[in-house]
Amino acid sequence: MDARFLGTAELAEVPSVAVVVDVMRAFTVAAWAFGRGAERIVLAESLDEALVLKARHPEWVTLKDGPPAPGFDTVNSPGLLRTLDLDGRTVVQKTTAGTVGALAVREAQLVLCAGFVVAEATARLLRTRGSDSVTFVVTGEDGQAEEDLACAQYIARRVTGAGTGPAGEDSAEFLRRAAGSRAAVELAEGVRQGVHPDDVALCLELDRFPFAMVATSEGSLMVLRPCTVPPLTGDASA
Repeated sequence: MDARFLGTAELAEVPSVAVVVDVMRAFTVAAWAFGRGAERIVLAESLDEALVLKARHPEWVTLKDGPPAPGFDTVNSPGLLRTLDLDGRTVVQKTTAGTVGALAVREAQLVLCAGFVVAEATARLLRTRGSDSVTFVVTGEDGQAEEDLACAQYIARRVTGAGTGPAGEDSAEFLRRAAGSRAAVELAEGVRQGVHPDDVALCLELDRFPFAMVATSEGSLMVLRPCTVPPLTGDASA
C-alpha cells in the first residue's frame, strides 16, 4: 500500500481513499458518541451551520471545541461525552481540525475518520477494501500534530502487515509519541478549555471500539457512521 501523510492544507487533489486522523479529540469523541448509542454524526462546516441544524432539529445533540456556548449541548471532550445517553440520536459536531479535514476530502471514494480508539478496525477495513493508495490526513496543528501522525503511521503499519503480531502488540512507541505531544500536554495542563481530566487517557485507549467510522455525503450533509468489519479469515491481527 502506498501511504501518504499530508496536512489538510497540503491536499492538492482529491484522494481516492482518505483516512482523516484527529486523536485529540474530534474522532475520539465521535467514537465515544457511537459507543453511547448515537446513530450518526453530522460534520458541520461552521458553528453557524451547527446552530441552524439545531434550530431545525431541536432533538439533535450539538457539540463544539472549547468552552460551553449557547445552542450547543456539550463540548468536544470524550470524558464528558461518555456519560451521555445518545441512543438513536443524531450528533452535530464542529471542531477546528478534525471536521475541517474530513470535509476537505468529502469527494473521495472512501473517507474514514480515525483515532487510536478505532485504529485496528480502521486498518481492517482498509485491508478488506484492498486499497492500493491511502492518504492519511493529519489534521492537528496544520498537519504537524505528533499524536495524529503517530496514529496515522500506526494504522498504515497495521494495514501493510509491518506489525505482524496481534493488534496493539507493536503500539507502544506510537502511543508514547502521542502521549508526549503538544496537544496531550496542553490538555493535561488545562491550557485548552472544555476538558475533562480523563481526556488524554481516553484518547490513547487503543482499539476501545470495534468499528471503523465512514463518512459519506447524504444530501447536503457529510455524515459519519460506524462500520463493523469482521476479521478476515486467517487474519493474525484479530
